[in-house]
Amino acid sequence: MKPVPHATSLRRAPVQRRSAERLTRILDACADLLDEVGYDDLSTRAVAQRAGVPIGSVYRFFGNKRQMADALAQRNLERYSERVTRRLAGAERGDWRAAVDAVLDEYLAMKHTAPGFTLVDFGNQIPVGARDAEPNHRVADRLTDLLSGYLGRTPDDDLRRTFLIAVETADTLVHLAFRMDPEGDERIITEARELLRAYLGRVLD
Repeated sequence: MKPVPHATSLRRAPVQRRSAERLTRILDACADLLDEVGYDDLSTRAVAQRAGVPIGSVYRFFGNKRQMADALAQRNLERYSERVTRRLAGAERGDWRAAVDAVLDEYLAMKHTAPGFTLVDFGNQIPVGARDAEPNHRVADRLTDLLSGYLGRTPDDDLRRTFLIAVETADTLVHLAFRMDPEGDERIITEARELLRAYLGRVLD
């Protein structure tokens, strides 16, 4: 099972600090507008106005709003990985249960607090309502690479498959929890946590 390649939607990568800051403002504006107007009514012009940049600056990086949302999803994955890494820095090395809690808790925290995350997360719902399997492969690969050293495991095909199954399962159950309750049904999330622990325990204990 080969890792899914790193995704990028940028037409041009920023090379100067000012350009990188402009890209950050564009993605921040995109995230805020997704929460305010949704994906269907999102426009590159509205993003440019909100970010305080010329429309040409948006098109320098992105050809359309789909590419912009894809880049936001990739940024979400980077920030998520950083959050999980920080969370595990204080945990006992090899404690896979702490890793499961970190992975699930940090996702839920972003679901509640990160602008635009509910509509885009890691790309699973672009366009809104669609659920593509590839982002889950990318998340599973990232978690495998991130957690294998912490767990003292080799990031081989078996471990990648294990994490892919766990990610697909968690994705389905968390989406169910938020369909049942806009804040996330705690009973379903608790069941998801127990299910993940039972499954991973067979492989990681």
